[in-house]
Amino acid sequence: MEIYKDISTNQNQKFKKLLLDNFSKTKIEEGKLLTGTVTKLTEKHVYLLIDGMKSEALIDINEVKTVYEGKEIKENDKLEVYLEKIEDKNGEVIVSASRAKKIRGWYFLEKAYEKNENVKGKIVSKCKGGVIVEHSDTKSLMFCPGSQIDSKPLKSFDHLFNVEQDFKIIKLDKIRGNACVSRREVISSFRKEDKAKILEKYKVGDIIKNAVVKGYSSFGCFFEVNNEIDVLVHLQEISYSRINHPEEVFTIGEKHSLKVISIDNEKMQISCSIKALTPDPFENISNYEVGKTYKAKVIKVVDYGAFCELQPGLTCLLHSSEISWNKKNVSPNKFFKVNDEIQCVITDIDKDKKRIAISHKLATENPYENFEKKYPVNSVIKCKISNIKDFSIYLNIKEFDIDGFLHANDLSYFSKPEDEIKKFNVGDEIDVKVLEVKAKEQKIKFGVKQLQEDPFKIFKDKRVNDIITVKVVSTSSKGIVLTPEGVNMEILIKKNQIAINAEDARSNRFIQGDRIDAAISEINFDKRKISLSIRLLEENQNKEAVSKFSSPLSGKNLPFSSLSEKLDNKKKEDK
Repeated sequence: MEIYKDISTNQNQKFKKLLLDNFSKTKIEEGKLLTGTVTKLTEKHVYLLIDGMKSEALIDINEVKTVYEGKEIKENDKLEVYLEKIEDKNGEVIVSASRAKKIRGWYFLEKAYEKNENVKGKIVSKCKGGVIVEHSDTKSLMFCPGSQIDSKPLKSFDHLFNVEQDFKIIKLDKIRGNACVSRREVISSFRKEDKAKILEKYKVGDIIKNAVVKGYSSFGCFFEVNNEIDVLVHLQEISYSRINHPEEVFTIGEKHSLKVISIDNEKMQISCSIKALTPDPFENISNYEVGKTYKAKVIKVVDYGAFCELQPGLTCLLHSSEISWNKKNVSPNKFFKVNDEIQCVITDIDKDKKRIAISHKLATENPYENFEKKYPVNSVIKCKISNIKDFSIYLNIKEFDIDGFLHANDLSYFSKPEDEIKKFNVGDEIDVKVLEVKAKEQKIKFGVKQLQEDPFKIFKDKRVNDIITVKVVSTSSKGIVLTPEGVNMEILIKKNQIAINAEDARSNRFIQGDRIDAAISEINFDKRKISLSIRLLEENQNKEAVSKFSSPLSGKNLPFSSLSEKLDNKKKEDK
């Protein structure tokens, strides 16, 4: 469809510039919250105009009514939406008002949690272990455990349903999108005047003992002090080493000593530090070198590894991949427990980020190096198949308790890998040849076809038109299958390559066991491909004979074929 016949006019050029300027000023990204203007309402949809979009967005009218319950939506109203797709396969803009509401609600809860502020909500339903609380402003749903409903056990809390009241956020899980709140914390909290008196007890530099871990978030950990006030230890004040989340270091209910580093009387908040209790251990980091072995103490075991101390306060991470040479995807709890002393090798020191990485397996013998010493490249060994995938076989080396890798391409010189791999089963013991050993990378590569000499080597001195002797293996309508003398490989000569004359191009002319000559019609060493032709052999022989005994200008013909007989037969057929 032709939209513009001529865009060279001043008016059209101005419009084009205005349009481009508008798009350039508006940055549209999927996964963002945007504001759109209602342009039209129908029985089924609400149409939204969003700055920077090529077309209007459509939202189901029922979704809008649910999100904006009790509010009448009309033209020119502003609605906040979540941009899912700028353009789907039908060219439509996909937005969601419900997801925008949920995300906005989460932002509100995060802010309240960081500021340690109460939120208002209503208990709307019961659930396993507690009740569901609906946030008054955003309608976000939060979980309140049964133990956090009141300061004392209640036989019934039906009277608390659908009553707006204050709740305190005690835990946020951004990954799962869960918020945990407490009514008990609000009830048991002190009045402002009382809290101010408590703050007077503390000053910057004080050491607080036996502070109890109460909760944590992505930005820090909350401690309860003397059963009277909560204090925050920011993530950066936990350790001199890098900590991604407080749960890597703390467990709810643990007791720790804290140092007061700031007091905000207006917000009535106390900030504390744990790392300030000890000198910065990184000041002595020059005492440690990458590649050397040291003793480390396990202080915490997590799913992805273990945190260890080279000295008090100098924490380093032992990742699960660096625990063992041969035990992979195994829980670190099966290897270590808190207070274990282990040998480790420092693999990296980042002074700027104050981060140290260590390896336990490097402090032990590398079984791959021991394997290479006993079974160097080209050695033959018997292994048991431990696993089979689409194009790979994994073999267990029992002597060293490690695995090796066998690719399907290394099973046979000529058979298709997908066909060859089907011949093997888990538990089979097979002989393999060591092709490659990379001890540091924990990699051993095996081969099966390499146990035999490459049959393709017989063709290394061959070229196109060279003649070889082959043996007939089988015949079919497609042609004849041949094998070269003394070589375990099969080559197909297609039907059209059996003879020059069509009547002679029959595979049934040959029987199994026949020995015949054929010419090489194609040879590719990179692709390991060779093609044979009897027809090419005949053509080359004819050319050679004509060249030797006759000239095309002499009018003489050699009796390679009964041409005269064929002409006579043709005349008889015509009559």
